[in-house]
Amino acid sequence: MQKTYVYLTTLGVLAVAAIVIVALVMTNKTNEQDRFSVTGSGTVYAKADIANLEVGLRTGVKATAAEATKDSTDKMNGIIGAVKTLGVEEKDIKTSGYSLNPVYNWTENKGQELTGYEVTQNVSLKIRDLNIIGDVIAKTTEKGANQVGNISFTIDDEYELKNQARELAIEKAKEKAMMIAEQADMKLGEVKSVYENSQPMISPMSYSNAKMDLGVGGSTMELSAPSIQSGQNEIKVEVTLVYEVK
Repeated sequence: MQKTYVYLTTLGVLAVAAIVIVALVMTNKTNEQDRFSVTGSGTVYAKADIANLEVGLRTGVKATAAEATKDSTDKMNGIIGAVKTLGVEEKDIKTSGYSLNPVYNWTENKGQELTGYEVTQNVSLKIRDLNIIGDVIAKTTEKGANQVGNISFTIDDEYELKNQARELAIEKAKEKAMMIAEQADMKLGEVKSVYENSQPMISPMSYSNAKMDLGVGGSTMELSAPSIQSGQNEIKVEVTLVYEVK
């Protein structure tokens, strides 16, 4: 009799547990079905205050690795010195690449033959005074830079701009939700969750697109400073609101 009682009690507990699980599943399913999500985007525009520029040099082929290294070092020291003279701080100058490579020549008679060595060296510059971008390009080129490019314009502190874009995005999402609800004859409840997707926009520009007068390649003549236009940056934030549907 006791075994039967225990058996029946166990069945009762399992039955109650099954009912609770089914209820929870159905509740979750209902909650998922009673949700409505809508996405809005907000965009603000602001003038960039930082220019990022890549400046580098590639030496000609030298007989020895030492000669190639010395040539690169002398020229890069001159480039960095010129940049500092224009007002770029040392903290904003960063070596981004350095390579010393052997150079080979192949002929049918001799096959692969070592002809010398060359060095490629690059520095990344963060220019905070946008008025000197053209001067930086001209002066570094005078000092031996023959690889200049990857110009991009950014905003140093985007916090307030993102706040403005987010406010616009939420406002648009709410307007959109109310419009759709009215058209679909739905009654919206509270906002249950919010998702944000920030999309920073960087304005890249290659060296070839800049307006420059660099003269004849390899010339030691003084170069004209190119005119570089920073334009405006776009700060965009997307927000998804999830509403309860009554």
